[in-house]
Amino acid sequence: MTLFDPGLAMNLEILSQYLINGLMLGMIYAMVAVGFTLFFGVLDVIKFSHGDVLMVGGFAGLATFGAVQALGIANPWLQLACMLVAALAVTAALGALVARFLILPLRNAPPINLLLITLMLGLVLRECIRLFYPDGSNSKPFPQLLPTSTWHLGGLAVRADSAIILLVGALTIIGVHQLINRSKLGLAIRAVAQDGETARVMGINFERIVLLTFALGSALAATAGMMNGLYYNEINFNVGLLLGVIGFCAAILGGLGNFYGAILGGFLFAALQTLGAVALPQWIPGFQGAYKDVFAFVVVIALLAWKPTGLIAERSSERV
Repeated sequence: MTLFDPGLAMNLEILSQYLINGLMLGMIYAMVAVGFTLFFGVLDVIKFSHGDVLMVGGFAGLATFGAVQALGIANPWLQLACMLVAALAVTAALGALVARFLILPLRNAPPINLLLITLMLGLVLRECIRLFYPDGSNSKPFPQLLPTSTWHLGGLAVRADSAIILLVGALTIIGVHQLINRSKLGLAIRAVAQDGETARVMGINFERIVLLTFALGSALAATAGMMNGLYYNEINFNVGLLLGVIGFCAAILGGLGNFYGAILGGFLFAALQTLGAVALPQWIPGFQGAYKDVFAFVVVIALLAWKPTGLIAERSSERV
């Protein structure tokens, strides 16, 4: 082997792309899973429309891009900022409205009622985009606003847009963690998650905290939707269905109600998909990368059969 082996460099470049793709998926799944954890931590609610809120956030950003173009705004960073602000605002408002008019009135109803209502709400959101967004049944190209230059680190190749998206995702999760653990709002959220009735007695506005928590979780979903659109440069009305299921599985796998477990579950699920897409086709004759989701779900089923409480079992003192 020579000092510089082109074949090895090529393999490292391909490996780096798979690594970045796995990290990107893990970041998106973790953000969705954290949303599920916030909702469950505060009200013991599993909000199955969460993935479709992600989709609404992506389409809100896409619609905003068309609006800022019509206004003559050409700077890509300003366009992206407007898209992100609009996506966060729309989904935060949507999350708060759902909590106010669906979740809170039914919080004493049987859990199956809330599960079915949020499941149907997700279907309503998907169909509204499909029917009322122009040509909503077909995939839409998402604007490529980030720089696409490639950074070479030794034999590894990292695209600038991927690095920026990953950094923003990591900072978002760190910011939410700091908010939950270091702020007065976070203290109130943790108090409500620990014991809602006692929190009321202590003077915490229970309904306000619930609305803010659902707004925060929905805004996280919007950020994940924007990241997904920017990375893959397309979006469709069905994108939230699979991402919502995977995010929920990640939250369960990590330990529903545990913040760190949600992050661990998201990255573990992405690692399983990457393994199924890259390594298993080489190790197992006849195995195709298209089976990666099947492989990931089978492994998750096995892990949950072995450890039903999730990899990081929730303790009441650690909720949210």
